[in-house]
Amino acid sequence: MAKFELLMPKMGESVDEATIINWLKNVGDKINEDDLIVEIATDKVDSEVPSEVSGILLEKLCEINDVIKVGEPIAIIEIKGNDIKAHSKKPKESKTVQEPIAIFQTDDLIEKANKNIDFDNSSNDKKIYSPLVRSISEKEGICESELEKIIGSGKEGRLTKNDLLGYISKNKSNISISKENLSNKTFSVENDEIKEMSRMEKLISDHMVNSKEKSVHVQSFIEADITNLWEWRESNKLKFQEKEGEKITFTPIFVMLVAKALREFPLLNVSLDNYNIIKKKNINIGMATALNDGNLIVPVIKNADQLSLLGLAKKVNDLANRARVGQLEPDEVKDGTYTISNIGVFETLMGTPIINQPQVGILAFGAIIKKPSVIETDKGDFIGIRHKIILSHSFDHKIVNGARGGLFIKRIKDLIENWETDLKI
Repeated sequence: MAKFELLMPKMGESVDEATIINWLKNVGDKINEDDLIVEIATDKVDSEVPSEVSGILLEKLCEINDVIKVGEPIAIIEIKGNDIKAHSKKPKESKTVQEPIAIFQTDDLIEKANKNIDFDNSSNDKKIYSPLVRSISEKEGICESELEKIIGSGKEGRLTKNDLLGYISKNKSNISISKENLSNKTFSVENDEIKEMSRMEKLISDHMVNSKEKSVHVQSFIEADITNLWEWRESNKLKFQEKEGEKITFTPIFVMLVAKALREFPLLNVSLDNYNIIKKKNINIGMATALNDGNLIVPVIKNADQLSLLGLAKKVNDLANRARVGQLEPDEVKDGTYTISNIGVFETLMGTPIINQPQVGILAFGAIIKKPSVIETDKGDFIGIRHKIILSHSFDHKIVNGARGGLFIKRIKDLIENWETDLKI
């Protein structure tokens, strides 16, 4: 018999290591080619590593929570053949199962986030579930018929770990917690439910707390008249979709305007390393995207200032669509230099967003509402109904002073209000 080394897979050009978080097979288990062996995680996404061969799992070379470099062996599989050691020539790409690391929102996913489960699904088709999903469902006491009623967001409707965990979070109650698990935790009133944060919730929490500790958060707000832009989009959105085959939401428009302003205010497109200012050559804008299971992630539009409005619309739609089905690559949620968040999707007027480290600024776009406003003309002032939006800008006062932070969103306000109504699509 021969021995085959299963290697830590490659997960993107900028990812060189991952953490072992769960073994899906035990020593002695029979392995088929493409069976999922182990679950791994980076700080952005989780992945399930498949076997490249069929055989018997002979040895696990690492433990849960071990951090392993890409290309290093993680398990040995015994396969048929001569008594020699077989090696993978190079690490293969892992099968990505997306997990969020940031907490923002985007345009049109709220309805989808509330439709994770379909209790009226009466399909008799036999569904196939990954070993990880099987393991979680067995642990939580979820039967086969109950699994079949959960709508999957994976490829061809496959039920992912996120889908199942979202279902459990929404529908399972009265979870019994042992006294041992309650040690060193806050006290609770009788009958209160205590649930430890998931690994990703802990990462999000630490990420936000770290940002508040690292950056001196200052907020500035400004109201913009978005009437011209609103009316232009209303007049052109159907024409745009018919001509280009893409929806034109406000997100790519906001990305375009922010990218233009960042070119004029390069000190908002930096990061800090102690007292060193790292000026970013590229303008990479993170856009907030809501996932089907209610979680959130921030994919990054690289070199946003070099894309046309059509290019931005295609990129925004592509990233948002693949985010919903867990198909983002690790590199697509890295290297952002500035972030925007569309909090207006929840009819929120304004907010105080937390800076997405290691950036120095984040801009939230509030709800667009109609308001009576004073309109100045050469014939005098009069009252009219206008569409208004509030921009909420959080920036790091260690490097961005109040004047620069205020002038930055004033520039974006001017770009919004001076939108060309005759702009051709």
